[in-house]
Amino acid sequence: MSGMRTLGEFIVEKQADFPHASGDLSSLLSSIRLAAKIVNREINKAGLADITGSVGAENVQGEEQQKLDLYANEKFKAALEARDQVCGVASEEEDEAVAFNKELNKNAKYVVLMDPLDGSSNIDVNVSVGTIFSIYRRVSPIGTPPTQEDFLQPGNKQVAAGYVIYGSSTMLVYTTGNGVNGFTYDPSLGTFCLSHENMMIPQDGQIYSINEGNYTRFPMGIKKYIKYCQENDSATNRPYTSRYIGSLVADFHRNLLKGGVYLYPSTQSHPNGKLRLLYECNPMAYIVEQAGGTASDGVKRIMDIKPTELHQRVPFVVGSKNMVSKVEEFIEIYRDDRS
Repeated sequence: MSGMRTLGEFIVEKQADFPHASGDLSSLLSSIRLAAKIVNREINKAGLADITGSVGAENVQGEEQQKLDLYANEKFKAALEARDQVCGVASEEEDEAVAFNKELNKNAKYVVLMDPLDGSSNIDVNVSVGTIFSIYRRVSPIGTPPTQEDFLQPGNKQVAAGYVIYGSSTMLVYTTGNGVNGFTYDPSLGTFCLSHENMMIPQDGQIYSINEGNYTRFPMGIKKYIKYCQENDSATNRPYTSRYIGSLVADFHRNLLKGGVYLYPSTQSHPNGKLRLLYECNPMAYIVEQAGGTASDGVKRIMDIKPTELHQRVPFVVGSKNMVSKVEEFIEIYRDDRS
């Protein structure tokens, strides 16, 4: 442990890499770190306390909200509002963006977009879940309330992004555009410690992650790609292994470490895809690109898409560069096949 670097120490050490800021990243990520610890503590009580299950309401996307969705949303909002770097947040659990009106937030330079608890419906069966966050420099004048334009920026304008995975261990993974680093939470110390420095995703992998229960509703190019993954071919080490947890953070994290591709394409019921561009796809795309991978909607780069609404959905293909390219190949070949 003598050579272990904590998250706080690492951020200070790398502070010069954070664009436009000196101490801002340290303070902003400290608020995310604090909220993650609080949420982690509550998740670890699942089964012992009345914290799982639905609250009997739906979010703006028409999805049933879980008790921990709302709990995590409130904790992350409160932690971010308590810092003078953030003027507002947009959350998957909020209909509209939330402006922070306290005096200390008046001159804040950043907005944060987040999915406070991805995969929350899996908590009661002890499956890994996570938090996803994305940080942008505001485009509206400092000293004024944040505007819609501050939140509707393309992913290529992100200055930082990351996720927290609550699993067999809790990890915080983030990038500021200078590589990807992972920190594992040591509950005995109450500290995130550097455990995965300069994370890189393999260019090829042998894992494909997709909900094959929707197979009949997929576009033909995706169907053909799945069959390609299942074929025997020793030259390309096929068949590939199918691994699908149903929690984006967990599936993404595994593929980041081992190599693989995650797909959530359009379906007949969700022709524009189901995952949110701003809260899920953009931050994961930034992370994977910094780790040497690729993220696409099947045709174009995710981070070049100009958002038009807060809760915009897009098809999502993310992971090892060569595997994503192969998916795009199949989509292009069968683009006009509606059978």
